[in-house]
Amino acid sequence: MHHLAVLSLGACNKKGLVSIMNPITMLKEDHKKVKGLFKEYRDAGPTAHKTKEGIAQKAMHELMVHSQIEEEIFYPAAKAASGKESKHMVAEAVEEHHVVDVLMEEIKTLDPQDERFDAKFIVLMENVEHHIEEEEDELFPEVEDAIADKSKLDQIGEKMHRRKEELMKVAV
Repeated sequence: MHHLAVLSLGACNKKGLVSIMNPITMLKEDHKKVKGLFKEYRDAGPTAHKTKEGIAQKAMHELMVHSQIEEEIFYPAAKAASGKESKHMVAEAVEEHHVVDVLMEEIKTLDPQDERFDAKFIVLMENVEHHIEEEEDELFPEVEDAIADKSKLDQIGEKMHRRKEELMKVAV
Protein backbone atom coordinates (compact mmCIF):
# COMPACT_ATOMS: atom_id res chain seq x y z
CA MET A 1 0.00 0.00 0.00
CA HIS A 2 1.35 3.43 -1.03
CA HIS A 3 0.79 6.48 1.11
CA LEU A 4 0.86 9.96 -0.30
CA ALA A 5 1.94 12.75 1.96
CA VAL A 6 1.67 16.44 1.29
CA LEU A 7 4.92 17.90 2.53
CA SER A 8 4.09 21.49 1.83
CA LEU A 9 0.93 23.37 1.14
CA GLY A 10 1.28 25.80 -1.69
CA ALA A 11 -0.71 27.56 -4.32
CA CYS A 12 -2.42 25.54 -6.99
CA ASN A 13 -0.98 26.09 -10.41
CA LYS A 14 -3.06 26.31 -13.59
CA LYS A 15 -3.24 22.52 -13.78
CA GLY A 16 -4.63 22.33 -10.24
CA LEU A 17 -1.48 20.78 -8.82
CA VAL A 18 -0.08 21.96 -5.53
CA SER A 19 3.22 23.75 -5.98
CA ILE A 20 5.82 24.54 -3.35
CA MET A 21 5.47 28.09 -2.11
CA ASN A 22 9.06 29.29 -1.95
CA PRO A 23 9.03 32.85 -0.59
CA ILE A 24 12.09 33.93 -2.55
CA THR A 25 10.62 32.66 -5.81
CA MET A 26 7.41 34.50 -4.99
CA LEU A 27 9.25 37.76 -4.31
CA LYS A 28 11.30 37.40 -7.50
CA GLU A 29 8.06 36.92 -9.47
CA ASP A 30 6.75 40.15 -7.94
CA HIS A 31 9.99 41.88 -8.95
CA LYS A 32 9.60 40.60 -12.51
CA LYS A 33 6.00 41.85 -12.68
CA VAL A 34 6.92 45.33 -11.41
CA LYS A 35 9.90 45.56 -13.80
CA GLY A 36 7.50 44.68 -16.62
CA LEU A 37 5.19 47.52 -15.57
CA PHE A 38 8.19 49.86 -15.44
CA LYS A 39 9.10 48.87 -19.00
CA GLU A 40 5.52 49.58 -20.12
CA TYR A 41 5.71 52.98 -18.45
CA ARG A 42 8.99 53.85 -20.16
CA ASP A 43 7.71 52.59 -23.52
CA ALA A 44 4.46 54.59 -23.32
CA GLY A 45 6.10 57.78 -24.50
CA PRO A 46 6.25 61.32 -23.14
CA THR A 47 2.68 62.36 -24.00
CA ALA A 48 0.77 59.20 -22.99
CA HIS A 49 -0.27 60.73 -19.68
CA LYS A 50 -3.42 58.67 -19.06
CA THR A 51 -1.70 55.43 -20.05
CA LYS A 52 1.23 56.22 -17.80
CA GLU A 53 -1.10 57.10 -14.92
CA GLY A 54 -2.83 53.69 -15.23
CA ILE A 55 0.49 51.84 -15.35
CA ALA A 56 1.81 53.86 -12.39
CA GLN A 57 -1.30 53.02 -10.35
CA LYS A 58 -0.91 49.30 -11.08
CA ALA A 59 2.80 49.39 -10.24
CA MET A 60 2.21 51.30 -7.01
CA HIS A 61 -0.47 48.84 -5.89
CA GLU A 62 1.90 45.93 -6.60
CA LEU A 63 4.67 47.70 -4.68
CA MET A 64 2.40 48.41 -1.70
CA VAL A 65 1.37 44.76 -1.45
CA HIS A 66 4.91 43.49 -2.02
CA SER A 67 6.51 45.73 0.57
CA GLN A 68 3.82 44.94 3.12
CA ILE A 69 4.33 41.16 2.87
CA GLU A 70 8.08 41.64 3.01
CA GLU A 71 7.89 43.84 6.10
CA GLU A 72 5.24 41.77 7.90
CA ILE A 73 6.51 38.27 7.14
CA PHE A 74 9.68 37.88 5.06
CA TYR A 75 11.98 40.42 6.73
CA PRO A 76 11.24 39.28 10.30
CA ALA A 77 11.94 35.67 9.25
CA ALA A 78 15.14 36.76 7.48
CA LYS A 79 16.32 38.68 10.55
CA ALA A 80 15.53 35.79 12.87
CA ALA A 81 17.41 33.26 10.77
CA SER A 82 20.34 35.29 9.53
CA GLY A 83 23.45 36.95 10.82
CA LYS A 84 24.42 40.55 11.40
CA GLU A 85 24.93 41.37 7.71
CA SER A 86 21.42 40.20 6.76
CA LYS A 87 19.94 42.21 9.63
CA HIS A 88 21.70 45.29 8.28
CA MET A 89 20.41 44.55 4.76
CA VAL A 90 16.86 44.19 6.10
CA ALA A 91 17.14 47.52 7.95
CA GLU A 92 18.33 49.18 4.76
CA ALA A 93 15.54 47.54 2.74
CA VAL A 94 12.89 48.86 5.14
CA GLU A 95 14.31 52.37 4.71
CA GLU A 96 14.23 51.94 0.93
CA HIS A 97 10.57 50.95 1.24
CA HIS A 98 9.95 54.14 3.22
CA VAL A 99 11.48 56.28 0.46
CA VAL A 100 9.28 54.56 -2.12
CA ASP A 101 6.20 55.01 0.13
CA VAL A 102 6.87 58.75 0.34
CA LEU A 103 7.28 58.99 -3.43
CA MET A 104 4.05 57.03 -4.02
CA GLU A 105 2.09 59.34 -1.70
CA GLU A 106 3.45 62.38 -3.53
CA ILE A 107 2.74 60.88 -6.97
CA LYS A 108 -0.88 60.16 -5.99
CA THR A 109 -1.45 63.89 -5.42
CA LEU A 110 -0.16 64.95 -8.83
CA ASP A 111 -1.94 65.33 -12.15
CA PRO A 112 -0.35 62.92 -14.66
CA GLN A 113 0.29 65.87 -16.99
CA ASP A 114 2.36 67.63 -14.31
CA GLU A 115 6.04 67.20 -15.22
CA ARG A 116 6.71 66.27 -11.58
CA PHE A 117 4.51 63.16 -12.00
CA ASP A 118 6.85 61.67 -14.58
CA ALA A 119 9.97 62.87 -12.76
CA LYS A 120 8.88 61.37 -9.43
CA PHE A 121 7.79 58.10 -11.02
CA ILE A 122 11.15 57.79 -12.76
CA VAL A 123 12.91 58.33 -9.42
CA LEU A 124 10.60 55.71 -7.87
CA MET A 125 11.49 53.23 -10.64
CA GLU A 126 15.20 53.82 -10.17
CA ASN A 127 14.92 53.34 -6.40
CA VAL A 128 12.91 50.14 -6.78
CA GLU A 129 15.28 48.73 -9.41
CA HIS A 130 18.23 49.36 -7.08
CA HIS A 131 16.31 47.72 -4.21
CA ILE A 132 15.47 44.67 -6.35
CA GLU A 133 19.10 44.26 -7.39
CA GLU A 134 20.31 44.34 -3.77
CA GLU A 135 17.66 41.88 -2.60
CA GLU A 136 18.22 39.39 -5.40
CA ASP A 137 22.03 39.60 -5.39
CA GLU A 138 22.69 39.85 -1.65
CA LEU A 139 19.77 39.31 0.72
CA PHE A 140 17.96 36.41 -0.92
CA PRO A 141 21.05 34.17 -1.24
CA GLU A 142 21.90 34.84 2.43
CA VAL A 143 18.38 33.97 3.55
CA GLU A 144 18.34 30.79 1.47
CA ASP A 145 21.63 29.74 3.09
CA ALA A 146 20.44 30.69 6.59
CA ILE A 147 17.11 28.86 6.33
CA ALA A 148 18.33 25.47 5.21
CA ASP A 149 15.12 23.77 6.39
CA LYS A 150 12.99 23.69 3.24
CA SER A 151 9.78 23.16 5.21
CA LYS A 152 10.47 26.39 7.15
CA LEU A 153 10.90 28.27 3.87
CA ASP A 154 7.66 26.75 2.61
CA GLN A 155 5.83 27.87 5.77
CA ILE A 156 7.07 31.42 5.29
CA GLY A 157 6.04 31.28 1.64
CA GLU A 158 2.57 29.99 2.46
CA LYS A 159 2.02 32.79 5.00
CA MET A 160 3.18 35.34 2.45
CA HIS A 161 0.93 33.89 -0.23
CA ARG A 162 -2.16 34.07 2.00
CA ARG A 163 -1.37 37.64 3.05
CA LYS A 164 -0.73 38.69 -0.54
CA GLU A 165 -4.12 37.33 -1.59
CA GLU A 166 -5.77 39.41 1.16
CA LEU A 167 -3.93 42.57 0.21
CA MET A 168 -4.51 42.21 -3.55
CA LYS A 169 -8.27 42.36 -2.92
CA VAL A 170 -7.92 45.92 -1.60
CA ALA A 171 -8.83 48.43 -4.29
CA VAL A 172 -6.03 50.44 -5.88
